[in-house]
Amino acid sequence: MPLVTTKEMFEKAYNGGYAVGAFNVNNMEIVQGITEAAAELNAPLILQVSKGARAYANHTYLIKLVEAAVIETGLPIALHLDHGNSFELCKSCIDGGFTSVMIDASSKSFEENIALTRQVVEYAHDHGVVVEAELGTLAGIEDEVNVSAEDSSYTRPEDVQEFVERTGCDSLAIAIGTSHGAYKFKPGTDPKLRLDILEEVQKRLPGFPIVLHGSSSVPQEFVKMINENGGNMPGAIGIPEEQLRMAAKMAVCKINIDSDLRLAMTATIRKYFNEHPDHFDPRQYLAPARTAIKEMVKHKIVDVLGCDGKA
Repeated sequence: MPLVTTKEMFEKAYNGGYAVGAFNVNNMEIVQGITEAAAELNAPLILQVSKGARAYANHTYLIKLVEAAVIETGLPIALHLDHGNSFELCKSCIDGGFTSVMIDASSKSFEENIALTRQVVEYAHDHGVVVEAELGTLAGIEDEVNVSAEDSSYTRPEDVQEFVERTGCDSLAIAIGTSHGAYKFKPGTDPKLRLDILEEVQKRLPGFPIVLHGSSSVPQEFVKMINENGGNMPGAIGIPEEQLRMAAKMAVCKINIDSDLRLAMTATIRKYFNEHPDHFDPRQYLAPARTAIKEMVKHKIVDVLGCDGKA
């Protein structure tokens, strides 16, 4: 089975009341952990690559790792560019074998966002690739995306229909309360998704797939593990997973998860070296890190996304 686009995935997800997980990948162990979990649960999958991941791991290596995952699992897998910030970057990924790209022009004016998104959509559609756009601005930090809480903004439902019609984008990331990175909300706060905004967007765009970025939940067991093994990570919480599951039963067809994977991997490696300070074989500490990622992804597929058995 070759790499697929998200078009059929999202149609099934919207009608089935679940979301597909979009997991960021940077190296072989992360790809293996994610895809092994999805294969065991027969779940569709989006593997996504950021600009930073391409700079770190090289476009060709990442493409070949994902192609290997398709061969090994037989799953429908889409390869997606996360937070593309220019036409040139999106074009490079489209020409290089990606089946889906995101153009993130959410920091620009409404008209500039439309113009750049439309440019990417025209090129992508000519090459059989789908496009995700963004409207509204999430707070937080992820690779080169850095937005303060003061500069964040909820998506305006009254803008979404015009934006989608004028750009021709295939899915839309909206801002309804999630945030990028692991440093999210302080303990004692009560973070909530603005499901009322999502509901209004769904009314204005019936059947259209919506995307949530910044949807890691910051699992406290891994924060604690990092701090018990030499780290100094502040406590933080994310949007409760039951709220994400509610969003997946509505119009949300794609939920992005990255920070939880990083936390699981880093915490496991820190713990391993604390217990085995003299070990130096990368296989010895990367194997349990890969297992931690796998278990995290299985939990997300079953308890948050609801896409187990949907491949």
